[in-house]
Amino acid sequence: TRASGSFAAALREGKNELRHRIQQQNGNAALLAQTLQEQLPQADCCYFGAPDTAALAADTLYVGFWTDKGKADTDTLDFLQQLRGKQIFLFGTAGFGGSAEYFEQILAAVQKSLDESNTVIGTYMCQGKMPMTVRQQSKDAAAAQPCTNLEMLIENFDKALAHPDAADLDQLRKKAAEVQA
Repeated sequence: TRASGSFAAALREGKNELRHRIQQQNGNAALLAQTLQEQLPQADCCYFGAPDTAALAADTLYVGFWTDKGKADTDTLDFLQQLRGKQIFLFGTAGFGGSAEYFEQILAAVQKSLDESNTVIGTYMCQGKMPMTVRQQSKDAAAAQPCTNLEMLIENFDKALAHPDAADLDQLRKKAAEVQA
C-alpha cells in the first residue's frame, strides 16, 4: 500500500516565505521532508503538507517524491506539471540502485515534467527502504526461476533497509544549505 503525505517549501521575494511539498512512501520522503523543514528557517515556512493549490502561490518550492519505475510518483508529476515560473528544489528516494548515475537519470526524468519557465535550484536523491513485500516477491521469483539478477535485487533490498541514514540526511542538509547561501 502506498502512503501519501507531503511537504512543501517555497520562498517568496521580500517576505522569504517557504513552502515545502513532498510525496512519501514508507516514510522515506517524509524523513527527507522533515530534515529539510528543520534545516530551513522556521519563520519562513508558510506551508508544509500534501499537494495543495496554496503551494502554487510560492516562488520557491522544495518538492519531494518517491521513485516509481524510474521517475517520480504520479501525484508528484501531476503537481510539478502545474508549476510555472518557480524556483524548485527536487528531492527524492529510490529503493533500487544506489549509484549517482541512476539518481541523475531519475532526476532528469522528473525534470522533464517541469515547464521551461521553472528553474531547478537544487536536487538531492538517496536510496530508501522498500516495503517487505518487494523482498518477498523477489525471493519468490528467485525460487521459481533462479537468476543472478534476482539475487542482486534481494541484496539491494537488504542494503536499502538502512536508508535514508544519517549520512544521507547530512548530504541533504548540505545541499539545502548551498541553495540558501
